[in-house]
Amino acid sequence: MEVVAARTIIHPADLERSLHFYGHGLGLAVAREFGGGDQRGVVFFAGGGMVEVVGRGGGAPGPPPVALWFQVRDAGAAVAEVAGRGVPVTREPALEPWGLIEAWLTDPDGIRIHLVEVPADHPLRRDTRSLPDAPGGVGR
Repeated sequence: MEVVAARTIIHPADLERSLHFYGHGLGLAVAREFGGGDQRGVVFFAGGGMVEVVGRGGGAPGPPPVALWFQVRDAGAAVAEVAGRGVPVTREPALEPWGLIEAWLTDPDGIRIHLVEVPADHPLRRDTRSLPDAPGGVGR
């Protein structure tokens, strides 16, 4: 399976506290923000990787509040490849309301692994360098 990009996802018990910690405490720059309310999320640059802080873990029993996000070129092909090696698929690829195609795997310790395909028409594929408010854009 070819991984195009990866990030660590954190589902904190207290979203605002964690956003403050990563953004102000650690001084990580924001790559993007999405959603709202309890499902608000912020993706921070972290060296050569990304850290996404989203929603609430709530401390409820279940999977750990950390997940791995692996961007793949084709979620269906990636699922078929790993399933062929005996990796159980927790959820088959599905189009999410936010426009990404996601499939889920679970590692032996219960950590969820999101296999994410970014469709060609998704905003994540938009080149924003020429927009006035974009980092490095013409307005800066």
